[in-house]
Amino acid sequence: MSTKLQDTLTDVPGILVGHSEDLNGATGCTVVLCPDGAVAGVDQRGGAPGTRETDLLRPMHLVERVHAVLLSGGSAFGLCAADGVMQYLEEQGIGFPTPWGGVPIVPAAVIFDLGIGDPRARPTAEMGYRACQRASRDAVRQGNAGAGAGASVGKILGMARATKTGIGSASMRLGEVCVAALVVVNAFGDVVDPQNGRILAGPRVTFPSGQDTSSMPVFHSTLALMRQTCEGRDQPFGFVHNTVVGVIATNARMNKAQANKVAQMAHDGLARAVVPAHTMYDGDTLFALSTGTSSCDISTLGAYAAEVTTQAILKAVYEARTLANIPAACDLSGDRFPPTA
Repeated sequence: MSTKLQDTLTDVPGILVGHSEDLNGATGCTVVLCPDGAVAGVDQRGGAPGTRETDLLRPMHLVERVHAVLLSGGSAFGLCAADGVMQYLEEQGIGFPTPWGGVPIVPAAVIFDLGIGDPRARPTAEMGYRACQRASRDAVRQGNAGAGAGASVGKILGMARATKTGIGSASMRLGEVCVAALVVVNAFGDVVDPQNGRILAGPRVTFPSGQDTSSMPVFHSTLALMRQTCEGRDQPFGFVHNTVVGVIATNARMNKAQANKVAQMAHDGLARAVVPAHTMYDGDTLFALSTGTSSCDISTLGAYAAEVTTQAILKAVYEARTLANIPAACDLSGDRFPPTA
């Protein structure tokens, strides 16, 4: 294995990543290709998921390997982008073998991004196909790329107070094992720095014109705003436009049960960086892929899957830029905002 990491999901051998986005419509999709197949698992914890082909990843089911995972915007409409991924893989002769030809196995999960940009702009089968054509081992583009084009957080006070986020990726090496994450951050909760609890992106505070804001907080706490609804001080908020989805990949050997366990443990990293996480207004879903034969203790692998998931979430904030009149945190916090990792 190369000694130099790109710090993205493509550091894992056998993994390619491609994006397709519509920045005018503020939506897009991202495909993780594993042409030689990968053992896969999934853990879905949010209360409002939009997914495809996740049941077959359960250990008791027949199919052992997948050929791609699609992450998409467009809410349930975006699931059709997986049709383009299947078309591309079929043309390459890749799929689960049957007497009548290969059937590509393409699990998918979507975020709700219809509240930003043009709600009629949704990822299509053509966009899914195009993302496959662009897939490579290069360092993954982050921020407003692919499925991250329409991602945002801090919507408890409405889209007018939201903060732009995106897609982020991170990796690390454990001896000969590489573990990496790719995450689209479109959470109901705030993104926080796990080291100190500081809110990095959330519902924006607004100030009267001309007020000195140099010592003022940039973001409200979503938890504090939620508490107000229980104390009767405000009417309930409209909880929409959410979900965190992502892929964990490793060259460590896993069976399906172990892949599901690693996906489960990776959610710990999500919960460290997103507060609150796994609400009824999120569809939080993480996939885990194994492409190799290296050995690693599964508990250790899962623990570090959580670590790279946290780092990928933070990078989704750091790398995002203002789009469709939704400001990114880097445009709000000035020198108080952490530099890009």
